[in-house]
Parts: sequence; structure tokens; C-alpha cells
Amino acid sequence: MTKKLMAEFIGTFWLVFGGCGAAVLAAGFPDVGIGWLGVAFAFGLTVLTMAYAVGGISGGHFNPAVSLGLMVAGRFEKGLLLPYWAAQVAGSIVAAIVLYVVVSGQADFAGVGGFASNGYGAASPGGYSLTSALVIEIVLTAAFLIIILGATAPNGHPVAAPLAIGLGLTLIHLISIPVTNTSVNPARSTGVALFADGPALAQLWLFWAAPLIGGTLGALIWGLISKDE
Repeated sequence: MTKKLMAEFIGTFWLVFGGCGAAVLAAGFPDVGIGWLGVAFAFGLTVLTMAYAVGGISGGHFNPAVSLGLMVAGRFEKGLLLPYWAAQVAGSIVAAIVLYVVVSGQADFAGVGGFASNGYGAASPGGYSLTSALVIEIVLTAAFLIIILGATAPNGHPVAAPLAIGLGLTLIHLISIPVTNTSVNPARSTGVALFADGPALAQLWLFWAAPLIGGTLGALIWGLISKDE
């Protein structure tokens, strides 16, 4: 149990530090910044690498919505759900702390700004509404669960599953960064919201509610279409 929780902590730390770190440190760097495309791949690569590294220990969830969806699909023990959530949120918060220490060391540091947080309305990169944010987070989290459940199914391709899941998360970011800055992961949203300027904390409820709804919906849809459940 301890090893599983440590693996979830480490994996979620890497997801937040790698993905949000790419957004905060590298995306907007003059002339050579990686932009939204680079950030999308950064998030996908964090999941891909940690799924191979520690997925065999904990299952490689790194996301409360994924843990919930797997539980609904009968692939995860109900009693482990809250401990996994705690480990994932802790990993996210520690990653945000480390990233804050790095960012605050810049010579002309004047605050972290949005700090790669998620938001809607004025906090949305494209100015999208609460309704837009709610819909896209639910739909994309549901799709993410279907990808995960399909890729890891007995009749799927388990060796290549981390590749499919990582690329799936990349695609999700390519779609939704302009809308919400892409969450589909309540833990990812929580850590950076604690440090971000603006309404990130006040809007955090949506980035728990929508992914959890989407994760549940994705698991239910998978149950209707799969042959192995």
C-alpha cells in the first residue's frame, strides 16, 4: 500500500511539475518558447514516462478522476480511492511548491500570475464561459477514461497502453488549452491554484466536479460498449 501511494505521489508530482512547469517556464519565453503545442506534449510526456516508470506499482492513475472512473468500471478497489486521492493531491501540491521556488528565483520576479491554473470567464485563455468549461472538461475526461480503459483492457494492447494514454492526454490539451487551460485532473488543478493570482481557488470547484463527472461517465460508457467488462 505504501509503495502504491508513493508511486501515485511521484507520478502526480511529475505530471504537475513537468506539465505546468513547461507552461510557466518555457511556453512564453521570447523567440524560442514552446507555446501551447509544446505544453500539450509536455503533459502527455509526463503521463507516458511515469506510466512506464511506476505504472506497474500503482496502476499509474495520477488523477482522482481516473481513480474514480476505474473504480466505477470495476478495475480499482473502492477502499483505495481516498488514499489514492490524498497521494495525488499531495504530489500536486509539492510540485507546485517546488515550481514556485524555481519561478520566484527569476531576477525580475513580480508574482506568479496565473501559474498554469485552470479557469473560466476572465480566467479562461480564450475567455470561454462557465458552461463551455463545464462541458469540455466533462466530455474530455470521459474520453480520457475510455482511452485508458480500452488501452488497458485484456483484449487491448497493454505494452503500448502508456503511449496511447500519453498521446490521448496530448490531444486533450490541444483541444482545450484555449478553453480552460486544460484540467481533466482535479489534483493537477489544486496544486497550482494554491499559488496562482486571480480566481483560480474560487473556480477550483468546477475542476473537481467536471472531471469526476466525466470520469464516471466515461467508465459507464465503456461498460456499455466493451466486451471484457
